Amino acid sequence: VEEEGGGDERWRWWAGASSAQLAGGIAWYRRGCGESGAAMPFKAFAIATLFVGAAAAAAASAVVASGVHSVDDMKLVGARIHRWAKAPPRETS
Repeated sequence: VEEEGGGDERWRWWAGASSAQLAGGIAWYRRGCGESGAAMPFKAFAIATLFVGAAAAAAASAVVASGVHSVDDMKLVGARIHRWAKAPPRETS
């Protein structure tokens, strides 16, 4: 996707995936459990998976949109947050 979207537009794919999963989860949840209710455990698990997947895709979209493209970039963001929070340095042994 990086070659197709120019690299910086990948977040749109992640946001689209998140929206689709969230819409699918809400639609399936609103339908209810059906007539017999025998498939209720499967359906509950499937709906929960859609919501968790939507949250993960939204988080990935936010990370990519903010310019984090590698592990080193994420380490820099973590160091900035650590300094912003004024947390004491870690002790390494």
